[in-house]
Amino acid sequence: MPSADADLGPQDLDAPARTVRREPTRRSPEHAEPSRFLPHVQGLRAIAVLFVVLYHFWPARLPGGYVGVDIFFVISGYLITAHLMREMVATGSIRLGQFWARRARRLLPASLLVLLFCALAAMSPYLTPTSALPDEVQEIVASTFYVENWFLALNSADYLNHSGDPTTVQHYWSLSLEEQFYVMWPLILLLAAWIAVKYFRGDRRRAVLIAIGAVTAASFLFCVVFTLTNPAPAYFVTFGRMWQFGVGALVALIPALRVRNPLLSFVLGWGGILVLLYTAFRFDGQTPFPGYAAALPTIGAAAVIAASNTERWWQPTRILAVRPMRFTGDISYSLYLWHWPLIVIAPSVPFWGLTIYHRVALLGICFVLAWLTKRFVEDPARQWKALTSRPARLSLWASLAAMLLVAGTAGAAWAVNAPAYRDGVQALAQLREDPPDCFGAAAVLEDGCAGTDFGDTILPAPGFAGVDRPADSQCFVQLNDARPVSCDFGSDDPAAPTVALIGDSHAFQLLTTFQRMAQDNGWHLVTYFKGACPWNDTPLSTPGAFGDACTQWRSGVTAALDDRDIDAVFTAAIATTPYASAGYDSSYAAAVAGYRDAWGRMLDRGIPVVTVVDNPVWETDPNKCLRTRDESQCDGARSAVLVAEDPLREAATGLDGVTLLDFTDVFCDDTTCFPVVGGANLYRDQDHLTVTFADSLAPQYTRAIQDALAARAP
Repeated sequence: MPSADADLGPQDLDAPARTVRREPTRRSPEHAEPSRFLPHVQGLRAIAVLFVVLYHFWPARLPGGYVGVDIFFVISGYLITAHLMREMVATGSIRLGQFWARRARRLLPASLLVLLFCALAAMSPYLTPTSALPDEVQEIVASTFYVENWFLALNSADYLNHSGDPTTVQHYWSLSLEEQFYVMWPLILLLAAWIAVKYFRGDRRRAVLIAIGAVTAASFLFCVVFTLTNPAPAYFVTFGRMWQFGVGALVALIPALRVRNPLLSFVLGWGGILVLLYTAFRFDGQTPFPGYAAALPTIGAAAVIAASNTERWWQPTRILAVRPMRFTGDISYSLYLWHWPLIVIAPSVPFWGLTIYHRVALLGICFVLAWLTKRFVEDPARQWKALTSRPARLSLWASLAAMLLVAGTAGAAWAVNAPAYRDGVQALAQLREDPPDCFGAAAVLEDGCAGTDFGDTILPAPGFAGVDRPADSQCFVQLNDARPVSCDFGSDDPAAPTVALIGDSHAFQLLTTFQRMAQDNGWHLVTYFKGACPWNDTPLSTPGAFGDACTQWRSGVTAALDDRDIDAVFTAAIATTPYASAGYDSSYAAAVAGYRDAWGRMLDRGIPVVTVVDNPVWETDPNKCLRTRDESQCDGARSAVLVAEDPLREAATGLDGVTLLDFTDVFCDDTTCFPVVGGANLYRDQDHLTVTFADSLAPQYTRAIQDALAARAP
């Protein structure tokens, strides 16, 4: 998160410009010693923010651009540690209140301005879908008080593989983590200095180095282990990231790590830049991160900082200090703050599309807003004499008041829209209970419904489709959870036929529909779901704990099924799952073989299997388009949203005992796929069906299972 001051940075911590015996009590610690500006660090900051911004605008083009945040952590560790150590050398201590007040004046004005904008956007149903309002308000409040990283960690959000629509403030996780660093880091330095004075003859520098080294090593070990065992929260947890600040701190504190030799500086600086480019282009959402992989961008950033020679134009320190790089570095904090909310909100703006031209224009708007914020908010607030000339507590109290104002605005956004949210929930329940005739898939599949025209009707409304999902989330395990959790629904009659519903989130999306089918037909329904883990014997290509958890879950499901009397199995899976290809000609062939092996155990017991070809998967949630444009403008090219060769279809073809359902003709014609069919809104996000639409397919699902049960009957 680009939050550290640009004008902080040492050349020689052992030789402060002047010794300050007693610091003025009413002035903040930046006055303890003149600052030392490092232009090439601003250029490195520019690389970092461009990585993050371009990754968010074009994730497929720069799949590892998220490492920009790691670069910022190293920069902050370097600059802030240098600043704190200069003050400690000059004064013998650190004035915590004034340090924190300075951080507040530096960071909060721009941060709270963007949060206020997001809160006002949440208040408008034209800019924020009503279904997203609860998450939006909660995360704005969490971001306001700098605990967004913990909110996401505790809710097991996956930043790199986030399903559905993230909020406008999800990127505040890094700012929250960095603010926590600013609270803890000076305390660690002061504790080390106190121990040095009390027990080690006052050698503060050595004590600080030992303390930072120990924290860095422990944090890195924790990061590696936690990423392997629980990767989603590991991305956000504070202690799992402290080592990256620590690496920057060590560069600041150890003079030998700041290289002045021209040749070594050239090799180190350009080598670091090449490492950063490699990670930005070669890392992706499947890279186990942060973990040991984060060491690469961290060391690369540290190498660029350490390359200190500026004698020749070809040195990286000189190239990174050119005017465009310094300008981008100067506005990097505001650019980081503004770009993500605009990306999230832009598709909801009427007449704004998602073409390359719209994205480039939006990127330009982000730069303009960032410059304006830097010029008229960041700089004036940092130098405002009403705060800088008064005790630190005034800045802190003013900061708290501003935070409460933003949180109150977010609360007002909920209060204004809560009635509409409750009405939407009620309308959705009524729609499920009593859908219109020829609604949804029936408009295509039922002979008597041909030609039915629903006009502009879209149900559920695009602003509320996000909540049209199964309610029993306790039945759905995610991430590294390998437990074969089962849920039972429907008839309790021991003689009732038992139907198993198994698979990933594309099977879970059918749960509410199957619950009703079981109740209506006297079946007993048992379920096994795990996110991104189809019922297939071929391992995923996803490395680390997630892939291992999927394999373990499948083994547990197999054992559970062996112990139960099952009469029929229904399974579904997303067609884009990455499978390991070892031992096969391709990942596709491996997936086909894995399905057949998993189903074969059921077929050998005489248990029929029913499966369904996957639905289209969109690049972005079609509801973003439907909220602001005519339905016909939101169609997608069949070649872009539909997987041409679903391995599940190939696995089922010609296999006795397996029934294949294919509703592709409901979703698409020969060239185009549709987000609305028969008045029904198909999607609640970019690839999951609404319960409302899944219900319209219930007659076909029911018929297939009844036929399978009849075929199994003696």
